[in-house]
This record gives sequence, structure tokens and C-alpha cells, in this order.
Amino acid sequence: MPPTHPPDFEHAIHTANIWLKATSEALGTDDRHLAHRVLRTWLHTLRDRLTVDVAANFAAQLPELLRGIYYDGWDPSAVPVKYDREGYVNRFVQEAKVTAEEVPRIAPAVAAVVREHVSPGQLEAALNQLPHDIRALLLQPTA
Repeated sequence: MPPTHPPDFEHAIHTANIWLKATSEALGTDDRHLAHRVLRTWLHTLRDRLTVDVAANFAAQLPELLRGIYYDGWDPSAVPVKYDREGYVNRFVQEAKVTAEEVPRIAPAVAAVVREHVSPGQLEAALNQLPHDIRALLLQPTA
């Protein structure tokens, strides 16, 4: 039976699954839907706080399917969106459907996964555009 997807598409799916599996493991869950929501939210909350140039440079590091998720719903004419730690947490809660108490554990866990999968220095270059309080939240040590 011939493959139902071209090899490039299979590779894109495989790479996205590697990121989702790593996110699930970092969160300590088998719930791939949760991992997807959290990773998507993390990408969107980062993207919307960056300038267009930095957001595009960061996106170039993402696997093809995750790059689509990253850009989904993006309005480059409306960025960077200004919000502080409380605004970040509120948006994360709303989009990821988690509690505010979970965000200080979840956000840095996803940041650690992203750091493992992008070129050295790329995450830091993006995080340098964030206010100190949000950057500190994302860079908290993970357990």
C-alpha cells in the first residue's frame, strides 16, 4: 500500500510530534491535547510580545507545522502587545485552559523544551525583548 502522505509531510508531522512528546514529558502528562494547548499558548504569548523582525527570526527556528501554529491568528501590525506578568499569566490561563497557579510551573517547562530544540542563543534573543518580570517567569528553574 503506497504512503498516504508525501515524505516531506511525514517528516513535518514527525518533527512536530517530537516537540509535543518533549512538552508532554516536561509537563509530566500523557495528555497530548494539553501539551498542544500549552505549547501553542506559549508560542503565541511569546510571539505577540516580540517585534516583527524578532518574531520572524524566532519562527524560522520552528518545525514547519509548529511554525504554522505560531503564525496562526498573528497580526503583525498589532505587535508587540504590551502586557506585564499578570497580563501574561491571564492570557496563558485563558488560552491554555490551565489555572494561574500552574503557569509558573508550565511556562518555564515549555521554555526549557524550546531551548533544547532551537539553535543556541535563539530563545535568549527573543526573551531579551520581554519585560524582566515575564522573562523571569519563563526562566524559572524547572523541577
